[in-house]
Amino acid sequence: MDYEIRVATLDDVEAIVALNALCYPDPAEADALWNVRLVESHLRVFGEGQFVATIDGEVVASATSLIASLGRDPYRDHTWSGMTDGGTLYNHDPFGDTLYGVDINVHPRHRRHGLAGRLYDARKALCERLNLRRIVVGGRLSEYGACARDMTPEEYARRVELGDRADAVMNLQLRNGFLYRKILHHYVRDPLSDDCATLMEWLNPRYRSRIKRQRSVRVSCVQYRMRKIETFADFGRQVRYFTDVASGYGADFVLFPELLTAQLISFIDVKTPQEAILRLTEYSAEVDALFESLARDFQTTIINGSHPTKVGSLIHNVCTLYLPDGSKHRQAKLHITPNEKRWWGIDGGDSLNVIQTPKARVGILICYDVEFPETARYLADQGVDVIFNPFCTDDRQAYLRVRYCAQARAVENQMYVVSAGTVGNLPDAENMDIQYAQSAVFSPSDFAFARDGILVEASPNTETVITTDLDFDALQEAINAGSVRPRADRRPDLFSYTHRF
Repeated sequence: MDYEIRVATLDDVEAIVALNALCYPDPAEADALWNVRLVESHLRVFGEGQFVATIDGEVVASATSLIASLGRDPYRDHTWSGMTDGGTLYNHDPFGDTLYGVDINVHPRHRRHGLAGRLYDARKALCERLNLRRIVVGGRLSEYGACARDMTPEEYARRVELGDRADAVMNLQLRNGFLYRKILHHYVRDPLSDDCATLMEWLNPRYRSRIKRQRSVRVSCVQYRMRKIETFADFGRQVRYFTDVASGYGADFVLFPELLTAQLISFIDVKTPQEAILRLTEYSAEVDALFESLARDFQTTIINGSHPTKVGSLIHNVCTLYLPDGSKHRQAKLHITPNEKRWWGIDGGDSLNVIQTPKARVGILICYDVEFPETARYLADQGVDVIFNPFCTDDRQAYLRVRYCAQARAVENQMYVVSAGTVGNLPDAENMDIQYAQSAVFSPSDFAFARDGILVEASPNTETVITTDLDFDALQEAINAGSVRPRADRRPDLFSYTHRF
């Protein structure tokens, strides 16, 4: 039969989902089932690693894979869920050293035609083309469960390796040049294999040692002092100055504090806080033009803190990320404080966005939003490595609520949290009278990072700029092999959450 092996496309998504359900009909194998959202995620995250076999236009086999950084411990214990980030592939590492085989599905009517072997060949060709060191797969021992009382999984695998027993999956992998390395216990919830799998490895014979380039980005936080100004041009000059300073230090990202544009209230003639906020929304076009020009002129990505913005009949507190190419991404504050509601009538947004930039995948949590663990958990599940947290707090107690929660989000999700706040005062602006801040950049708390999980912090209540580098290699090492591994060790069988956007 004339089968075609090719890279999967979005047009194949529903066929892949249906094929997967056909290959895993037993309810005990529910953990292995795909859905449209997951398969679309695979194609977004690592499209060239997803293959299908077709005949006459019908998808009859599929293979899923990702790239992982296994480094000096390629045979470490892991689970299927931990390695694939719950099947999303969000922990795919394009700078990794190993192609990890997630699964292979072959339609029952098209088995024994060598399709699985051809899909393995496609993976090998990809591994060679990308110059990866190896392919690693976890092979489910689907025939071991029946004899689990008679022998250990290690004994079972050795017998298959020596040819004394047959196991469909392991025999297939051995025929395709994979070597048996060890047993992975609790690999996937599957009574048919007693939750066991073999760790199998294929070494790339054409692998060429490569110089490791450190993956990092440089971030600057502007701890901005509120003061009276006379015109929008005054505001623009101050913002340009700090962008210039950050650019001089080579910053890839420049973060300004929440409600940065509230400084404009100091020259707006208004009688009430509600009127002040409404007048601020009229400056949205000028604010966009200013930050777009700064991002372009200094060739850096700028997060403008936030600016009150009209959305229909509502006012949202919106942070905008400006890229050097002129594009921009917006994130509304989701959780609104009592003061924001009472003084300004601000409403919360209704979606949390993942922003893919050329340097990193990032998210934005504005001030109070970081005090809700589910926000950062959602972003971590979407593969975000950096959260930008602009804030505006009036006293030390309010500031510490934001700081402690920001640091907790960094530890529990193994990610970086970059925080910048306002200092100084605006005597004529109600609810912006005084500010307190100590801007900082937080990391996970492990050996690869700075002491106390603080990469850099500003002096309290002083106008300044702080700058540091975010090391993504160290972050990936912590996720995969840290002293503790919160991302991998979650218990979705006990705790889960949903989002509604």
